[in-house]
Amino acid sequence: MNMINDRQFLDSIYLVREKVPSFKDFPFCLPAVSALDTLAFHPSVTFLVGENGSGKSTLLEAIAIGLGLNAEGGSKNFNFATRSSHSTLCDFIRLRKTVRKPRDCWFLRAESFFNVATEIERLDAASPPTEDNPPLAPIYGGSSLHEQSHGESFFSLFRNRFRGNGLYLLDEPEAALSPMRQMGFLSMMHDLVLDGSQFVIATHSPIIMAYPDSWIYVLGGTQIVKTAYEETEHYKVARDFLRNPGRMLSILLDQEKSED
Repeated sequence: MNMINDRQFLDSIYLVREKVPSFKDFPFCLPAVSALDTLAFHPSVTFLVGENGSGKSTLLEAIAIGLGLNAEGGSKNFNFATRSSHSTLCDFIRLRKTVRKPRDCWFLRAESFFNVATEIERLDAASPPTEDNPPLAPIYGGSSLHEQSHGESFFSLFRNRFRGNGLYLLDEPEAALSPMRQMGFLSMMHDLVLDGSQFVIATHSPIIMAYPDSWIYVLGGTQIVKTAYEETEHYKVARDFLRNPGRMLSILLDQEKSED
């Protein structure tokens, strides 16, 4: 057995395959789950990439629940459910942790971040702030996350709430970020990695997945494959399109016309 890397918090996960009732049923039919045996995490950053429907978000959600985080996002102190819709996958995976304990832990789901922002406002309104129970808003930058644009609220979270020496699970953090903001996020993530943090990120962004101190797992088909950045479909498609957008548009639009 390999020695656990003492730089990280989360070493690996594995699927208890013998307990799975049927690989024909959701969520076990998803490529990311049906192909899962043991998945090791990079000490700094692990990317989960794949087509829509491959199961990367479902897998990340199960990891978050296994760590005691709220299924809709937030820290371990968040305990709310706008709609109970998480899968049962969390009951069939096991997390292999290291002896290191994160000072901070947070789960970002792009699709439900609005609900997290609403919960922060509700908690602040529910109990008057005291010295022992300070308001949450200043932790996230001072102003309400709802009073910022979607992208600015994401950036405010990264800049103000992520404290370092933490374990951060991010589901499509690029969803509200411009290309320039995605590059800014890379810089902030690097600072947090240098401060002892570990990230697991589900993403479609070829900008974000370019971070060098990382592993990229492509989820799809019958295998989970560790893949070099330049070999990912995300990189190749973005490269080919930007090299000659006119040619690519001609192919795409002619194909669409012929299908009509």
